Amino acid sequence: MKLRYLPLFFLLIVACQKPLKPIGDKEITVFKDTHLYFDMAFNPDSDRDDSIQPTDSIIRLDAGRVLLKKVTLPDYQKQASVSVKMTLTSNGDPWDKSGSLFVIPTTSDLNLLDFESETLTKEQFLNEAPGIVSKKIDDKLYEPNIELLRFMTPFGVGFFNDNERVAALKPVYIPIWENNVQWEQDITQLLPVLEKEVYIGVFIDTWTKEGYKLSVRLDFDESDIPNHIKKEHDVISVVNTSKYAGAQQFYDAFHKGDLQVDLPVDETLKNAKLYYITTGHGGHAEGDEFTKKENIISFNGEVVKQFVPWRDDCASFRRFNPTSGVWTEKTTWKGEDIEERIASSDYSRSNWCPGSDVKPEIIELGTIEAGQHTFTFSIPEAQAIDNDNINYWMVSAYLVYDK
Repeated sequence: MKLRYLPLFFLLIVACQKPLKPIGDKEITVFKDTHLYFDMAFNPDSDRDDSIQPTDSIIRLDAGRVLLKKVTLPDYQKQASVSVKMTLTSNGDPWDKSGSLFVIPTTSDLNLLDFESETLTKEQFLNEAPGIVSKKIDDKLYEPNIELLRFMTPFGVGFFNDNERVAALKPVYIPIWENNVQWEQDITQLLPVLEKEVYIGVFIDTWTKEGYKLSVRLDFDESDIPNHIKKEHDVISVVNTSKYAGAQQFYDAFHKGDLQVDLPVDETLKNAKLYYITTGHGGHAEGDEFTKKENIISFNGEVVKQFVPWRDDCASFRRFNPTSGVWTEKTTWKGEDIEERIASSDYSRSNWCPGSDVKPEIIELGTIEAGQHTFTFSIPEAQAIDNDNINYWMVSAYLVYDK
């Protein structure tokens, strides 16, 4: 066959295909102005207005700091893109807190609900940190949650805007305090785990009964191209050190050594990419939150990514942080030493700012042949938790590949 006839040949093949049935664009509301809070006395059967109700099917875990909801998502034949949109406002919590929006893999036999019911216990993980990597337990598979969005709450966004003390702290360059903070990310690479019926959850490390109000929506945009067949790819959950259950703990073991994760592969994975999300935490001045720490990712003993996760643009989020603490620091202006105000939310941090979301690092791995493989995650200078000096790293990673 001559090459000049090839385009016509492929057009004929496409024309002969059975037309794909479009289902159109979809907007799926997961949470709507939902109250997330911490309450050791929380009782899901109480009369509290925001406790679990049959109409919203929201499950509250870990004294209310984790919300979990089963949702039904579209199952596309045609190619579609998906984005996540989240809005958050303080409901009285004045602090900045780590947060995670996640999906439970449908291939996981055990999950957070098993932690809550104590079907799954930390003792079943022996000396390992429970629930951060895939593990077979009594012929049942546990897989770590896959993050849809890592985010950090601002200091008191929305709720404290009219507070008298807050008004006195407002910088002259801030015209107004924002009523909420909004994040949006394209997560089309996660479409294979966002089909049919799944559990989607959100965690915020709040310790107050006031907590936060949040809304989450998934937007699915179907291709307008006729017979645009959906790309066949899949997702493997690799690791997630975030604390989602009472039986888990903040992960500070990077200071002890590397975290190795085995990856058994049954078939060739093409165009494999590792999505790596990392943030350092530790509220004291010399903690992992405020000091630069190198992250090193290796695959089968070869370094594939080595970088220092750091954000130095945090002052640009000042309008979201009305209750941020404010101090003065010495500087020079017009040749004279002066005291200039600076907010806690202005300081640079380990890959996040109060009010920011966190973008994944994407690491190209190419073709992965069938066999036994190993990821190694290292943060050599990470610090330990020492009494009130809380240092830990939230690290999650998942693998995306073509079938």
